[in-house]
Amino acid sequence: MVWLAASVPSYAEAAEVFERIARRAVPASSIWAETQCQGERMKDYLQREQAAVGVERVVLSPVGTDHNRPLGVSLDGGKLNIRGEGWKEFKAGAVFDLVATPELDRETGEWLDAVHGVNMVYRAVVGSVEEFGLSLWALAVASQVPQASDVAVVADGADWIWNLVADLFPDSVQIVDWYHATEYLARAAEALFPTDADAARRWQAERRNDLFLGQTHKITEPLERADLTTHAAYFHKHARRMQYHEFHEQDRPLGSGTIESGIKRFKHRLSGPGMRWSRPAAERMLVLRAAVMSGTFDELWQLAQN
Repeated sequence: MVWLAASVPSYAEAAEVFERIARRAVPASSIWAETQCQGERMKDYLQREQAAVGVERVVLSPVGTDHNRPLGVSLDGGKLNIRGEGWKEFKAGAVFDLVATPELDRETGEWLDAVHGVNMVYRAVVGSVEEFGLSLWALAVASQVPQASDVAVVADGADWIWNLVADLFPDSVQIVDWYHATEYLARAAEALFPTDADAARRWQAERRNDLFLGQTHKITEPLERADLTTHAAYFHKHARRMQYHEFHEQDRPLGSGTIESGIKRFKHRLSGPGMRWSRPAAERMLVLRAAVMSGTFDELWQLAQN
């Protein structure tokens, strides 16, 4: 019933589903109590695991022995409502295998390799960047990220994300999500042509191709001439993370849809209409929900028994 409570949108719905399937009536309050007990047990296990695999404790493989399975990492944040605190950010991360499969390009009509994340595993924390970093690193160690010769990190342009990536995955290929980059390009176009929507659309369309080719100077130069230095700074800061044509040729992911869909799935359980959580209950549910989403609930349940 704990797995069910973390899988459906509410404890009341868990009680209804449990009664229909098991033919046994269990009050939502009893499911809540059992979920708190088991959630705390499983959270404690993960915290012990984090302490055991701290960055300073991990011994990396000798040079030349890294595995060659391409891995992806993505991270982002979402919101949930904590009683007495209001809306707070939870931070989530995903690690996944990268697989290239042929897909039909709607614009060119060509079959091109598109890179997808598979075998996703998640962790989420409501807390500081430092607390989340410990959790993400433990997930990365369990997924053999430090021993991988090919790791790509894709995320939006938030500073906290790239500061953390620099600490945990300094050798990774870093990629700003294509969709977020094009959104920022659209805002830059509107700032450059505030009274001419047609000119803004034309400029954006022209510069979109430049952006894909990694030629960010063609974006920043007109912005700087117009004294739009704040907009230009975004493309200066992330220029090396915007080499999309090169990344595409290397079969690397250009979008952070894996973690964005993951954030939606976390919010489906934790940010429904009228939902407010105590901080401890939210922390437990994030652990349980991540295990359900990762397909590792049964494994974590058994490990936490020891």
